[in-house]
Amino acid sequence: MKKHTFKGGIHPKEMKELSNSCAIQDVFPSSKTVTIPVTMGGAPNTPVVKVGDLVAKGQIIATGDKFMNCPVHSSVSGKVVKIQNALVTANQEVPCIVIQADDENRTEFMEELDPFTCEVSDAINRIKNAGIVGMGGASFPTHVKLCPPEDKEIEYVLVNAAECEPYLTCDERILQETPEKVIDGLAICLRLVGARGIIALEDNKEYIKPILEKVILEKGYDDDMSVCLVRTKYPQGSEKFIVAACLGREIPSAKLPADAGTIICNVGTVCAISDAFRLGKPLIERSLTISGGAVENPCNIRVPIGTLISDLTPDVFKLKENQTFKVISGGPMMGFAMMGMNFPVAKGTSGVTFLTEKETFHADEEQCIGCGRCVSTCAMRLSPVLILREMKAGNYAKAKRFGLMDCIECGCCAFVCPAKVAIVQRIRLGKNVVRQQMAEEKIKADLAKKKAEAEAAKENEKNGVEK
Repeated sequence: MKKHTFKGGIHPKEMKELSNSCAIQDVFPSSKTVTIPVTMGGAPNTPVVKVGDLVAKGQIIATGDKFMNCPVHSSVSGKVVKIQNALVTANQEVPCIVIQADDENRTEFMEELDPFTCEVSDAINRIKNAGIVGMGGASFPTHVKLCPPEDKEIEYVLVNAAECEPYLTCDERILQETPEKVIDGLAICLRLVGARGIIALEDNKEYIKPILEKVILEKGYDDDMSVCLVRTKYPQGSEKFIVAACLGREIPSAKLPADAGTIICNVGTVCAISDAFRLGKPLIERSLTISGGAVENPCNIRVPIGTLISDLTPDVFKLKENQTFKVISGGPMMGFAMMGMNFPVAKGTSGVTFLTEKETFHADEEQCIGCGRCVSTCAMRLSPVLILREMKAGNYAKAKRFGLMDCIECGCCAFVCPAKVAIVQRIRLGKNVVRQQMAEEKIKADLAKKKAEAEAAKENEKNGVEK
């Protein structure tokens, strides 16, 4: 059977065997407290609760009035004890709502809704009201994704089941344990956009293919969806490469999958869609992987959104004494190194990796020798060496022309660089400089426009007086 792939990429050690045999366990934070970020995808939200309020599990606690807003719900039944800035993934401090759980387990779910008989607009509103976002990391609002512009014809909905990041296995376990829910969530998406479904599965998980195909056949969806095997290669799970591998199409620069006739959803996302209709349940919990060489008992767990990682040890997982060299929110390739464990699980948190010193590459940078290995490895077909040279010279406009803003920060270039140059970190800094320049240019343009309008109004007033 043909296995699809893309040009470029790398083959880091997968390390899936540490946790892929561990069933997902439902666990609760030891402190019985959750710290829920006010915004987890979409436009910035505003809290709609205050300190001292009693809230129910599933109750909206933060939202906004824009289409891009994605509401946030309480993941526990309890009392709001704080609304304050707290550290989250990427070491940013953002507004969070801290809730102390009680033992009453009050719920405020939505009524069940048949996704195949209700109006499409009602179904889209249900997905929005459930607060569903992409659970693979980007956290883009799903209701927006399922409402493409009228000039974009959607032919396929891809379920990204590649899970190419080393160590992470929560999606693999979901596919094994609840394939019916995955298929149901995909079928709902297909009904909303009128497309065909494809589940993209890396061949290191080929044993799951017959499991999914059996459910597809039993549900009568064999004419509407299929499973596509793709070669195991990093970063196969990136949206550009999953589309290239499965469909042979290219997402244009600075464009979205919809421009290639495709919508992409994560495994967890389609499951959340199914729950929103079948149970009326908002996105208030998620599965994630705890793994790495510093963990005594790697595991896959399901926790309430807002659970602090520090509240899961040592009851849920244990760390080897004096072995943790780096804590990463996510996987080792595209995750964020954290200052500690005191950060919450968000809707886009797919795992936390605890690496030993041997698992972490730690070396001083050397002078770039222009060998070009980063060029041949880059799946985006960019030239990282040229981008870095222009940034070093302060030529950010030229760096943009070489593809600075197109880089997906997958880390393949840094992985193969013999000079150990921190390419991804430098590109992230370069992107921030460009964004700052763009913001300053916009401010200047707005001021110039206002000045021109004021002068025009003054001139019109002067002409009116003369007349």
